[in-house]
Amino acid sequence: MNIANGVNMLPISAVMMGRMETIYPTLLWDGNTVILVDTGYPGQLSLIKEQIERAGVPFNKLSHIIVTHQDLDHIGGLSAIVNELPTPAEVLASAIEAPYIQGAKRLLKLTSEAVRQAINSLPKEVPEEWRAAFRRTLENPPRGCVDTLIEDGQELPYCGGIVIIETPGHTPGHLCLYHKASKTLIAADALLVQNDELLGPDPQLCTDYGLAKQSIRKLTAYDIETVICYHGGLYGSHVNERLQELAAE
Repeated sequence: MNIANGVNMLPISAVMMGRMETIYPTLLWDGNTVILVDTGYPGQLSLIKEQIERAGVPFNKLSHIIVTHQDLDHIGGLSAIVNELPTPAEVLASAIEAPYIQGAKRLLKLTSEAVRQAINSLPKEVPEEWRAAFRRTLENPPRGCVDTLIEDGQELPYCGGIVIIETPGHTPGHLCLYHKASKTLIAADALLVQNDELLGPDPQLCTDYGLAKQSIRKLTAYDIETVICYHGGLYGSHVNERLQELAAE
């Protein structure tokens, strides 16, 4: 879905844990640079490639990948995408999240108990072979190399300017991105859209919900016309006012 010149929201839909789920990575590009923000679940390479090509951008032109945080639905396709490219893309992430993305540390939310609950939540009709493969993925999630560390307030000189905003709480090193040229906030999981309403983060999915709520205040410093949420997609109605409301809650 085209949002603005050089900004496209990629709907990636697949059955996950027995139900259809759609996530929304973002593609940014200009004459020299093509950037993918987050990489979907493991096994979604073909879907990512299809949506990038549908946006009118050759997949092989992908030059940078920004990973907003360590969760499996954001890092799952990283290694597969990098390996598929003729020239590996430069991977960027925060210093806090990098060790988890690279596999030096275990993903915070994939505890033994969380893995057990995920397996038990699968529909009974799921074959045992698929169940076992799912368990292996959760216990040994994909990992990928982070080439460049990015930090709060840094502006990347690509695609009209991309400002890095540290928004910890969903995970300790979670990032949002502000695309200056289009006034678009790529919110990752700092916000979500549900029933056409912009909401704060899901408390059940935060490592520190109080900190995640505080992080919303940082977003009010930007003039935002459009928000892309990884879960829920696009929101574009009086965004600044809505963020002020969320920050005051």
